[in-house]
Amino acid sequence: MKRKTKDQGHSQGKLTRRTAVMGGLQLAFVGALGLRMRHLQVDQADQFRLLAEENRINIRLIAPTRGELFDRNGKVLARNVQSYRLIIVREDAGDVDQVIANLSKLVRLDPGELEQAMVEMRRSPPFLPITLADRVTWEDLSRVAVNAPALPGITPEVGLTRVYPRGPDLAHVVGYVGPVSDYDLEKIEDPEPVLRIPRFHIGKVGLEAKEEDLLRGKAGAKRVEVNATGRVMRELDRQEGQEGADIQLTIDAELQAYTQARLKGESASAVVIDCETGDLRAIVSSPSFDPNLFVQGISVADYSRLRDDKYRPLANKSVQGVYPPGSTFKMVTALAALEAGSVSPNDTVWCPGHMEISGRRFHCWKRGGHGHMDLLNSLKQSCDVYYYDVAIKVGIDRIAEMARKLGIGVRHDIPMSAVARGLAADKAWKQETYGQNWQIGDTANASIGQGYILASPLQLAVMSARIATGRKVTPRLVKSVDGVEQPNLSSEPLGLNENHLRQVRKGMFAVANDRRGTGYRSRIIEETMRMAGKSGTSQVRNITKAERAAGVISNADLPWERRDHALYVAYAPADNPKYAVAVVVEHGGGGSSAAAPIVRDVMLQALYDGTPPLEAYPTGDRDRIQAQQEELQRDQDEREISQSDRA
Repeated sequence: MKRKTKDQGHSQGKLTRRTAVMGGLQLAFVGALGLRMRHLQVDQADQFRLLAEENRINIRLIAPTRGELFDRNGKVLARNVQSYRLIIVREDAGDVDQVIANLSKLVRLDPGELEQAMVEMRRSPPFLPITLADRVTWEDLSRVAVNAPALPGITPEVGLTRVYPRGPDLAHVVGYVGPVSDYDLEKIEDPEPVLRIPRFHIGKVGLEAKEEDLLRGKAGAKRVEVNATGRVMRELDRQEGQEGADIQLTIDAELQAYTQARLKGESASAVVIDCETGDLRAIVSSPSFDPNLFVQGISVADYSRLRDDKYRPLANKSVQGVYPPGSTFKMVTALAALEAGSVSPNDTVWCPGHMEISGRRFHCWKRGGHGHMDLLNSLKQSCDVYYYDVAIKVGIDRIAEMARKLGIGVRHDIPMSAVARGLAADKAWKQETYGQNWQIGDTANASIGQGYILASPLQLAVMSARIATGRKVTPRLVKSVDGVEQPNLSSEPLGLNENHLRQVRKGMFAVANDRRGTGYRSRIIEETMRMAGKSGTSQVRNITKAERAAGVISNADLPWERRDHALYVAYAPADNPKYAVAVVVEHGGGGSSAAAPIVRDVMLQALYDGTPPLEAYPTGDRDRIQAQQEELQRDQDEREISQSDRA
């Protein structure tokens, strides 16, 4: 029997150890690989599943439905209507130029709209949908759907477009929406993601802009599955957004439409306010414009026409325009003097047609003068000299304080664009603004609503309502939000002596109802609806001494832009005020001739809640009023046809 040699045993032992080491290394490698596979397949399964799903699942925002606007009676002022559009998602489309070329063979694409879409694509993330064509027809939509395989990344959508069925009637109140711009985003500190969707619409002006947060709502989101070409295969789930709030205004759409029609042909404004609640029943600026033109982007030609119109249709004269209030301010001066004890109702001032103040002659509108004037007659006949005298006695600071108490020089908080503060100037204001001392001549000018005094039609309507009631009537434009009634604003007593208010009201009643009153020709005949008012004429040019000596040039002989502004304020019924109205006709001439008839007609329309009977008008006016009513009815019929077309 052979024995193993020593060398052979040693070699066999070495081989066994080497095999064991190699086997151990192999086992360790396999074990590590197994642990790594377990880590990837089990521990990190959710993460890799998400990465895989992101290649086939997109999350897209759902634009919220914008809240709608209604008048106080539930009539639609701004609504959303369905429209079809074609969108493209760049990351799903691949060759964008080729896809658009294929699409253009099926659907006519507007070059301007297409250029805008290309700009938006270049500046937006690749996953954001971009609108290529808006308001396409159902036939166009069908052709796109049939040819879907050749149009990766293109998706037909049903969207909502804002429509203003009453057109120009409420353009300055409601405003309009438009696509979000870079300027809009810059004004917002932390824009919501939905605002970055190209062509997402937000309010630009008017109530649409001021109540944007309420009207916009909150965006939703949806998960959709797409195939390799980017075509949406199915919707996996959806989280609905929150619709915007519906807002009901205090405006009466029919009264608004009548007032707009009554101001036709004038550069003018009118405000009707409820004396009890402060509700704004009508707030009109004429001429107006069609807000529907702005929703998708107004043409250069249309915008140029509006911009270059000397009557300024884009300006909201009712709240943005400020004017010297002229003689409509005399009630302010009178109340300041009465409250200060500087004058009593029976005190008289001699009016020879002018008054010398610091070596300067301040004229009355009546060249020959009014003779002896007390408070009632000074209002009835609008004597300027009376107010020069009492203003110097009471001083400008008390006059300015009274103006602010009555709503002038105060910015009223209503959700409209560019609401003006106006100006109730005093000594401190002039020193701060111009670094100059207040002069006694400044007081004389201010006493009759000239010089530094400025007021908007809204402020004049508020002033009239506060004089009529003795309470702090505060204007309100929003009646309810999603059916929840909004509170009436402050209407506490002004703290004025009731007897002083009564004396001023008597003067205003005489203006409209006494034969010598400046507003007598525009009176209301119906006993239960008698109106109290005050006319005003504010100069927009200086009358030289030479012109006054030769005879002041009449407004009819002057260019339109150099004529006086015409104003009239009123409330009715005089013994139980329901409404106050203010009208300003730019360069209209005399307040009693140009503005007073409009106030009377609008007031009657409000009081009767529709067309008033001819018996409410003076006998001599009835034929003209009947013809006017027939013309306005024709205009109303045309508007209703136009509104039904928009709807």
